[in-house]
Amino acid sequence: MNKLAAYGSADQMQQLVELHAGLVKRIAHHMMARLPASVVVDDLIQAGMIGLLEAAKNFDGSKGAAFETFAGIRIRGAMIDEIRRGDWTPRSVHRNSRMIADAINELEGQLGRDVKDTEVAEKLDISLDEYHHMLRDVSSGKILGIDDLGVTEDVISPENQDKEQDEPFEGFASDAFQQALVQAISSLPEREALVLSLYYDDELNLREIGEVLNVSESRVSQIHSQAMLRLKARMKAWT
Repeated sequence: MNKLAAYGSADQMQQLVELHAGLVKRIAHHMMARLPASVVVDDLIQAGMIGLLEAAKNFDGSKGAAFETFAGIRIRGAMIDEIRRGDWTPRSVHRNSRMIADAINELEGQLGRDVKDTEVAEKLDISLDEYHHMLRDVSSGKILGIDDLGVTEDVISPENQDKEQDEPFEGFASDAFQQALVQAISSLPEREALVLSLYYDDELNLREIGEVLNVSESRVSQIHSQAMLRLKARMKAWT
């Protein structure tokens, strides 16, 4: 999409909103792939439309940024805020998420390599099935994504990793944090890095990723959760 000039009038703002209403729906349905059935997609779309309106109001195209990029950040942020306001996640899921990240951090510090599912399960003194169940709960219990590490999804995309970050967007992490996260992502086990790339960069849903990897949707969910918890462990000094 061509870069847009600064918009100021009500008519121009309305035009921006109408042109990008489809973006709100696409982001909402993409998020729904990792959320339980209790979350209503229409609620996400409503929150996303508010984010889109705010983006149209605050966008300044004279600074050389694409509106769709700016709007996408605001839309996702509005949806995540809406979900967190009505946090339906049991405390046990938050506790298990921290426990897994801490176990991965400790084991990788001791072993100096990527740890396996079986090793994390043994560290937690639970069966492998129980560990995978915990990962599924973490995946369906909350949005555990790149947003939670303090950056946007764009950092996943290889073509975006070398680009200079756009100054106008508040909430962007520091360059040093971005570089550390890119390095952490590149150091992930190959399958975990591929799942993140397919999900955030190519915007495939969990079922589609399962078809690419020839595994079940449930297994993709587990891999995604473990990848994010591994990243969280490796970025612990920054969070």
